[in-house]
Amino acid sequence: MKIDVLTLFPDMFAPLKQSLIGKAVEDDKLALNLIDFRKYSHDKHMHVDDTPYGGGAGMLLKPDPIFEAMDDINAADSGKKRVILLDPAGRKFDQAAADELAHEDHLVFICGHYEGYDERIRTLVTDEFSLGDFVLTGGEIASMAMIDATARLIPGVLGNSVSPETDSFQNGLLEYPQYTRPATFRGMDVPFVLQNGNHKLIDDWRLKESLRRTYLRRPDLLEGLELDKRAAKMLREVKGEENAKAAEKRLGIDPVD
Repeated sequence: MKIDVLTLFPDMFAPLKQSLIGKAVEDDKLALNLIDFRKYSHDKHMHVDDTPYGGGAGMLLKPDPIFEAMDDINAADSGKKRVILLDPAGRKFDQAAADELAHEDHLVFICGHYEGYDERIRTLVTDEFSLGDFVLTGGEIASMAMIDATARLIPGVLGNSVSPETDSFQNGLLEYPQYTRPATFRGMDVPFVLQNGNHKLIDDWRLKESLRRTYLRRPDLLEGLELDKRAAKMLREVKGEENAKAAEKRLGIDPVD
């Protein structure tokens, strides 16, 4: 996959040169190209922003530096590409979007700053994304999060090909609890089922605990989620167990694990 990033602050992307994403770049599984679009400014002060027509607070990114940077990207590669604008009005980025983008050959991220964009910049864009209902000082942090979430799904980037399949949100649920050695630590034990080597029981426990964690922490994820008979039965059990715990708590009874 090739990723171009139009940014005024290319040094902010240093974290992507570390860890697994940095290794993916070294191994040519991912090509990351940072483009400082200030270089496409036409005045001696290298301005890329200007005041909005009609008045108003703040400054807007001018269209010409972005358009000319995109001209060079398209001249170097005329193939299909997804051009992504980081904007609070965009589609909320999630795991499904990361999986979708991971199947593309070429992504371009446009990172904004100041009060906003000249509206004509949107004509270059195929997708608009937001990390959530909050505003950042620029698009760099949001684009780094999206690149990390997307790139790790590219085959070969993660050392264990099974890892992405068990991630939170990958199957619509939060990930189950996990443990490592020692088996007992400060009075806290690893569940026995994980130590007995019975993979069928382990798979059942993991699914049930994944359903439990989702039910308790993000019940909204279960709305409209199609569960098979096995998972639906486990979810009913989870709801019954948690309702019983809640009732015992109201009565002042210590729940028994």
